[in-house]
Amino acid sequence: MTAPNGNDLATYRQSLLDGRSGVSDYEIRYVGKTYAGICDFDAKKHQSKKDVRRGTRAGSVGIYCANEAILNSGVDWENTDRSRIGVYIGVTEHGNVETENEVYELSQFNYDTKFWSHHHNPRTVANNPAGEIALNMKITGPHYTIGAACAAGNAGLIQGAQMLQLGECDLAITGGVSESIHTFGIFASFASQGALASQGEAEKASRPFDINRDGIVVAEGGCVFVLERLSDAKKRDAAILGELVGYAINTDATDFVLPNPERQAQCVSLALKKAGLAPEQIDIVSTHATGTDLGDAQECKALREVFAGTTTTHFNNTKSYIGHAMGAAGALELAGNLKAFQDGVCHPTINVDELDPECALPGLVINEPKEIGKTDYILNNSFGMLGINSVAVIKRFTG
Repeated sequence: MTAPNGNDLATYRQSLLDGRSGVSDYEIRYVGKTYAGICDFDAKKHQSKKDVRRGTRAGSVGIYCANEAILNSGVDWENTDRSRIGVYIGVTEHGNVETENEVYELSQFNYDTKFWSHHHNPRTVANNPAGEIALNMKITGPHYTIGAACAAGNAGLIQGAQMLQLGECDLAITGGVSESIHTFGIFASFASQGALASQGEAEKASRPFDINRDGIVVAEGGCVFVLERLSDAKKRDAAILGELVGYAINTDATDFVLPNPERQAQCVSLALKKAGLAPEQIDIVSTHATGTDLGDAQECKALREVFAGTTTTHFNNTKSYIGHAMGAAGALELAGNLKAFQDGVCHPTINVDELDPECALPGLVINEPKEIGKTDYILNNSFGMLGINSVAVIKRFTG
C-alpha cells in the first residue's frame, strides 16, 4: 500500500493511532492553491526509469502496491503459475491526468498533433492500471479494472472474491488505486459544486462529521490485497490478515451525486445478511464520510437505521487523516482497521472539533483511539457517484 501518511501497513496504522495527518498544501494548474493527500513512495523500487516515464502515476501506484503485497504475502512467487493469477483493480476514473497533460503540452506547440505522445492510448485505456501491474509482474491470467467511482476499493476486493469462487483464478490481486490529485478537473469540479475543502490548515482541512466541514480533500494512493481461497491460504500456512465473509453492492438510482440513505442502509443490511451476522456483532464500522455536508449526514442516517439500539459497535473514519483517495479509498480504509483484530484498538476520526448533531452516532470514536478489546468483525462502507454503494465484512481469522 501507499497512503499520504505511510507506505506500509505498520507505519500507516501507527499514523492512524497517533492522529498523524497526511494532508498538505498543494497547488495545481488553473485551480491554484488547495489541499491534497500526496503519497511519497519509491516508484523505481519495482519499475525501471523508462517504464515510470512511459506509464501512468496510477500504474506506478498499482505496481508498487501489488509487488509489496506479494512480498508481504509469503507467496512463493517464482514457483507460482501466473496464468492462474487474476488482477482486479478498482478505479474511480482513469485517463483524465494523461489527457489533460497532453492537451496542455499540445497547446505549447499551437496544437500541432505531431507533438501528441504515442504513449497516450495505452496510458488511457480502461484496463490501465491493472494492465500495467500484469505487465510488470508477468501475470498472464485475467486482468481488468473495476470502474466503481469511490466504491471501487471494495468493488475490487469483491470482484476478486467472486472470481476465486468461480474458479477463474487461484490467487487474486485486488484493491484500488488513485492518481486523482494530478488532474485539475476533479478539483475544479468539486469546487464548482461547493464540495472542495477550502478552510483552515492543511492537516485539519479534511473533517468528516464536524459541524464546520466544508468539503472533500482529494488524495492519491493505493492499496492491494492478496486474496486466496481460505483452504489454499491455510495449506501454505499464510499469515492471514482477515477473512472476507460478506459483501454487497447496490445502486441508489435516485441522483447523480446526492446519496440515498435508504439504499445505503439496504446495502449494509444485505452485506450483513450474506455474512449471517446481526448488526450488534460488528465491532468496527469504517465509514465512507468524505467531509461534505449532505453526504456525511446521509450516511449517518443510514447507519443509525441499521445499527439502532446497538451499543457495542464503534464507528470511525480514515479520510480525516488522508483525504479522499477515490478509487483507493475503500481499500485503504479497510487496511487501516485490520490491525484492530490483533490490538483491539479502534482508531479515531480526527479533526472533529464540534460534532454535527446530524452525524451523531452511538459509538463514534473521535480524536482519540479507543481500546475496545476483542475485535471479531469489521464492516467497511464505500460509496460513490451515480449512486453506487459497496460494503465488505471482514472477520478475524481464528484458524
